[in-house]
Amino acid sequence: MKDQEKSSEDSTMRLNKYVAHCGIAARRKCDEFIKGGLVKVNDVVILEPGHRVAEGDQVYYKGKLIKPVLNLVYYLMNKPKNVITTLDDERGRKTVMDIVSNKVTERIYPVGRLDRNTTGLLLLTNDGDLAKKLTHPSHKVKKIYHAELNKDVSLEHIKQIAEGLTLEDGLAPVDKVSYVNNKPKNHVGMEIHIGRNRIVRRIFESLGYQVERLDRVYFGGLTKKDLPRGWFRPLDEKEIIMLKHFI
Repeated sequence: MKDQEKSSEDSTMRLNKYVAHCGIAARRKCDEFIKGGLVKVNDVVILEPGHRVAEGDQVYYKGKLIKPVLNLVYYLMNKPKNVITTLDDERGRKTVMDIVSNKVTERIYPVGRLDRNTTGLLLLTNDGDLAKKLTHPSHKVKKIYHAELNKDVSLEHIKQIAEGLTLEDGLAPVDKVSYVNNKPKNHVGMEIHIGRNRIVRRIFESLGYQVERLDRVYFGGLTKKDLPRGWFRPLDEKEIIMLKHFI
């Protein structure tokens, strides 16, 4: 009996994984889409991400038939300021997808997010499995930010950040923090692996600083070398292998 159940599961796929493999979004975001009633299986709205999709089932997202992606692609963007990290924006503001539109034929989406005023490295892909791993805190993917503050940061505050501050949503662990070499004391570099919303800005704001510029300069082994602000490029084979090995 157990063998029959295992065989049945082997021939199906969880709905959230199926939708992610169609290049819609990372799996955790797909959970939200499913629970929000945006996904149908055979014309029936399914609200359970763990629903099993069987061979022959037809899956729809926002009324459009979707199918798993066969050609996986990976792009690195140096995100400019005043650009939203979403697939679309109901207020008509520019998004990272506007930058890649008409230049990438595959349906891709951003891995994680940078807030509107934050610049720097952003990965876009249709690889749902990789996106899930890169955004899950258990994999501790390394990210480095350079922040420019409205005033010099005291050494005491640098030490407090390094020890870990407690914010409204819990402890904010920081792997490394230091002044940026050859810059004034209002330029601070911070290495983190957590991905909570606006975490770097909130750390500084909790100590009375205002972040005037925030730039992500390192993400999972990738850097901005030879990638101007507002541009994007495909990852090369070595980078893809490195990124998958990194996690």
